[in-house]
Amino acid sequence: MTGTWWEYLAVFSATATLCAVLTPLATRFAVHKNIFDYPGGHKSHETAVPYLGGVAIVLAFATSVLAMTVLQPPHSGKGELLVVLALAVLLSLVGLMDDLRHVPVVWRVAVEIAAAVVVWSLGSGVVVTGVEILDMGLTVLWFLGITNAFNLLDNMDGLAAGLAAITSLTVFAVAVTNGQFLVAALSIGLAGCTAGFLRHNLYPASIFMGDGGSLFIGFLVAYLCIKLRFDTGRMTSALVPVLACSAAVLDTTLVTVSRLAAGRSPFQGGQDHVSHRLVRLGLPVPYAVGTIHLGGLGIGVLTYVVSGSDPTSAWVLAT
Repeated sequence: MTGTWWEYLAVFSATATLCAVLTPLATRFAVHKNIFDYPGGHKSHETAVPYLGGVAIVLAFATSVLAMTVLQPPHSGKGELLVVLALAVLLSLVGLMDDLRHVPVVWRVAVEIAAAVVVWSLGSGVVVTGVEILDMGLTVLWFLGITNAFNLLDNMDGLAAGLAAITSLTVFAVAVTNGQFLVAALSIGLAGCTAGFLRHNLYPASIFMGDGGSLFIGFLVAYLCIKLRFDTGRMTSALVPVLACSAAVLDTTLVTVSRLAAGRSPFQGGQDHVSHRLVRLGLPVPYAVGTIHLGGLGIGVLTYVVSGSDPTSAWVLAT
């Protein structure tokens, strides 16, 4: 499968438009069924907000991928693509169940581990050490980390959706330059979905994506990142995905360390994210979110430069 800039623009426009249209429908359905995220506790919003935005994202992306496989089937990898899409939808359903009624963390993590193992069995896992059991462990760790990073990042209006769009566009740019056209098409499609949803999710948000959306997005970002491959070797293939997701990883690392130090579970909510800290410094919510998005854009540019550098230069730039 190859692609021109016009085709990629068409994919982005179509997915963004579809998600932008589906999101108000999800809002109305949530209001009708009284499905709201109510304020209180660690939550920073002040009014009840509908909680089914993730359904719009999943439907828009899944519909677009299925249409693409029919209208322009990939030369290879169609079976893997459908399996990964099914896994992402499964995680979305688990997240949706967690939104509607609490799902124990252990069960959610178990599903995430199972999904990562399936991806590994498809031959698309992390390949760094060359030792199968170690690389499988790294694959599971990668999927757990990135999937939950975007889940935890969904703590302020527009934050997770915006950073997911930026990360997806970064992967798109790297994939196009590297000749990985299927990865590029999927990345630009995911960027379109998150951008279309973002229109309704910016402060003050009219709808939240919930775990049903953030787990779906996080899993797909994790998958697309590790699909990037480079002629310069394994170390560049390992560095670029980590760098592309480093804004989300930094936030997750910060809250995990601070919560463990306080004797709390990393999965327990709290107002200790980078976004909350910026607000406490005096930045209004839109500016705090925008600051993180600008940081994500800078990281995206750096990731693109690193992806085209030799291994030594790549590591120097990254550090």
